[in-house]
Amino acid sequence: MNTQVQPAASSSVAALPPPAAERDSYAVTALADIADRSLHAIIARYTLGLSPAALAAAYLDWAVHLAAAPGKRLQLLDKAARKSLRLASHAWHYAGRSGDCPACIEPLPQDRRFAGAAWQQWPFNFLYQGFLLQQQWWHNATTGVRGVTAHHEAMVQFTARQLLDTVSPSNFLLTNPELLRHTLEKGGTNLVTGWQHLIEDWERAISGGKPIGAEAFRVGHEVAASPGTVILRNRLVELIQYAPTTEKVRPEPLLIVPAWIMKYYILDLSPGNSLVKYLTDQGFTVFMISWKNPGTEDRDLGMEDYRRLGVMAALDAIGAIVPNRPVHAMGYCLGGTLLSIAAAAMARDGDRRLATLTLLAAQTDFTEAGELMLFIDDSQLAFLEDMMWEQGFLDARQMAGAFQLLRSNDLIWSEGLRRYLRGERPPMSDMMAWNADATRMPYRMHAEYLRRLFLNNDLAEGRYRADDRPVALSDIRTPIFAVGTEWDHVAPWRSTYKINLLADTEVRYLLTSGGHNAGIVSEVGHAGRHYRVATKKADDRHVDPDTWLATAELHQGSWWPELSAWLAAHSGEPCEPPAQGPRLDDAPGTYVLEG
Repeated sequence: MNTQVQPAASSSVAALPPPAAERDSYAVTALADIADRSLHAIIARYTLGLSPAALAAAYLDWAVHLAAAPGKRLQLLDKAARKSLRLASHAWHYAGRSGDCPACIEPLPQDRRFAGAAWQQWPFNFLYQGFLLQQQWWHNATTGVRGVTAHHEAMVQFTARQLLDTVSPSNFLLTNPELLRHTLEKGGTNLVTGWQHLIEDWERAISGGKPIGAEAFRVGHEVAASPGTVILRNRLVELIQYAPTTEKVRPEPLLIVPAWIMKYYILDLSPGNSLVKYLTDQGFTVFMISWKNPGTEDRDLGMEDYRRLGVMAALDAIGAIVPNRPVHAMGYCLGGTLLSIAAAAMARDGDRRLATLTLLAAQTDFTEAGELMLFIDDSQLAFLEDMMWEQGFLDARQMAGAFQLLRSNDLIWSEGLRRYLRGERPPMSDMMAWNADATRMPYRMHAEYLRRLFLNNDLAEGRYRADDRPVALSDIRTPIFAVGTEWDHVAPWRSTYKINLLADTEVRYLLTSGGHNAGIVSEVGHAGRHYRVATKKADDRHVDPDTWLATAELHQGSWWPELSAWLAAHSGEPCEPPAQGPRLDDAPGTYVLEG
């Protein structure tokens, strides 16, 4: 009897494409993708771009591990009992007393909500002490649970803090002694004025108008007023060449690459605090990139477009005006990150047009990027990308919510208390007006930036590609001047300090007082400023940030003279100013005026 042997299944057979009848329909696939993205975009509009799935995953990770940790729960029960006894003892001993009653718990150094003398009076001391003990207990409850991922732990801790801050006794009229006294002194008129402020702010917000008082800071008049001309315009940038203010200038021009998350004139505010004016007064020929405010038509502009049409196009234009001279390149925030990418690509390709590299509050390694990382994971980015996919860009108002949450006590609760309960509207300043001059972020660029840099850390780990080839920061041999700010919640200074690890060249690192914006705008004569600075040569051993902080020399005053002296030390002897480039428009140009 003949037996027919069936051929054995092979990997080549398994790899064959499915029959046409079994393939997914292109129309169905496209419809499914559109439906999913549209739903995400709708939800994201009401959650400030936060993913409910990411929040739920973090909560479940914490809750399940806490449920499986009877020892941790027993410890929390013990802490709750001891804190309750401590608060009861405090209330018993000091009820009815006035003046300097010692607290049973002190606020954190950055928490100024309960610093006033009125908070030390009964019963308000009891209220805020109870709140701080509860806040401390929830910190203990949301941290140190074995098995919870670090990212989920940070998210749960952050969420618990935000929820607790909403019920702080400082936020309510009847539990805030300073507010009660102020209301009595004003006869309640502060509440009427606060209501009027609320209506005015709401009307301006829904109409897209700027805050009250911002009209006093007109771009090109009171701010962004340094004289100059636009010498280059393409679909993404205008390049401004500023007029010299000295008879002779350094032979090397200086190019500033600002962040495009906000408008460039943070570095050219009022004449008294303009970094541009300060540098031109020190004898530098300054060029500044002014980024276009992208719209829906710019949705497909990516990081590579920003490098080519921004940094590289600006260097080409400068080279035509000041040929055969190296350029001092300076980048701020996201502009500094882009500039470091461009510098690494230039080093890779043997392009020697950079004399120095200055990075102002700019990150190149994103593993310690601070609490912004709470909003960066695959689930969060899917929601954010789908919101941008629908409209073609990320609106500044959609970004503002996340940044405000990082400093909710200062930017949300304290500000709301002052405006709407105390009835006081803070006077508008040039920096506040600049902060309200919002910009957008193109869909593709922002998605690439968040995934390739924040999520995957491609630049620090040598995977980031420019001109479709990887770049490495270790290729940079140009001397670097890097600036971090002590209270930076956007680019934490320990994150910016990592340039010392990544670049095999001389790095002069400076840490200044202030935050992400106010620390950089540190004009000479600004009261209360200080900074630390030290230099690491290319062959020096690495110093960790804590050791650096303890050993770097402390200086009082503005750090701008330190930068000017460093740039001068890497420059040639002063000479006649260069010729003016082709005049397309007067500074500040047209792109900065786009809403």
